[in-house]
Amino acid sequence: MKRSEEMMRHPERKIKDKETITALLKRSLIGRIATVNSKGFPVIKPVNFVYEAGRIYVHSSMRGEKVRDIRRNSLVCFELDEPIAYVTTKGLACKANYYYRSLLIKGRAVLLKDINKKRKILERMMEKYQPEGGYETMEDEVLKKTALIEISIHNMTGKERLG
Repeated sequence: MKRSEEMMRHPERKIKDKETITALLKRSLIGRIATVNSKGFPVIKPVNFVYEAGRIYVHSSMRGEKVRDIRRNSLVCFELDEPIAYVTTKGLACKANYYYRSLLIKGRAVLLKDINKKRKILERMMEKYQPEGGYETMEDEVLKKTALIEISIHNMTGKERLG
């Protein structure tokens, strides 16, 4: 995983601790993937995801807009945030604040074809979202019809404001 070399307006807010970043990737329930549609417009969608072995995996329909966009242009952006607290103000509105952590990831997406890898990643996703179990393993025919997007991280910027 490469870190972004871009200048951050508030460098003091940069998350530098790798364990903090990994924990955020593992515990966050919703991420957002951005693609560019056929008319050239950016499109961002909330998604369930799992972080595994330095990559982000997103489940999708084979017929979805995300998949069409990725087939045309594999460059994507992925974002997640963790709101912590809103700080109210009694004075100027600009004194109100939000405490948070966030990650912004730029990468390249591919559609996985290997049935066994798809099964493994989807099992990890089920473990994340349904840790109590009770689900069945997906059959090969279902896996062939299921899109699984793998995002390779080219650069990542983490920010936090905690007080």
